[in-house]
Amino acid sequence: MRSMGRILANWTWFAPVIAWLMFFASTAATVWPILLGAALIGTVLSAVHHAELVAHRVGEPFGTFLLAIAVTVIELGLIITLMAAGGESAATLARDTVFAAVMIILNGLVGICILVGAIRHKEQVFQQTGVSAALATICALTVLTLVLPNFTLSQPGPVYAPSQLGFVAVVSFLLYATFIAVQTVRHRDYFLPDKAVVADEQVHAAPPSN
Repeated sequence: MRSMGRILANWTWFAPVIAWLMFFASTAATVWPILLGAALIGTVLSAVHHAELVAHRVGEPFGTFLLAIAVTVIELGLIITLMAAGGESAATLARDTVFAAVMIILNGLVGICILVGAIRHKEQVFQQTGVSAALATICALTVLTLVLPNFTLSQPGPVYAPSQLGFVAVVSFLLYATFIAVQTVRHRDYFLPDKAVVADEQVHAAPPSN
């Protein structure tokens, strides 16, 4: 029982190892897709768990930035893998996935957090300026990448021409780089919680050790 409890306590280290073993086993023999899917889910959860620990150790707002990078790398890897396996039929998969992610986050996750937070804490404290900056950046990037292609006439279909795509890529990079500079350097205090909230140990757990 102790060994089983120790394994369950350290599942975030065992999950990637098991996934690698199943991956190499699938190249030599047939492995049930449901087992590969379960291993993939366990590995993704493990990666997010480690990223969250690092983010909590680093602190705000850099922790949020690191966690966002980790989640983006995971999602990008999954999208590229599915597009490579799907061929031409998966050409719009990246756009559809990003659109779904934006809708799920802004409507689903944020809505659930607001509802659960209101039920538990009654009144929640947050920085309006930081929220406004984040939402403005997300809205601008979403319109540039997901909405405007439907109104361009240079290429058939809801896609950009190569020159337009290059321009949108540069503008999107500059928008996100500006937001990161605002979040971590210029107006870092906009994204930090209130000092009274930080001092409450029941709200914020202690950072993990080295």
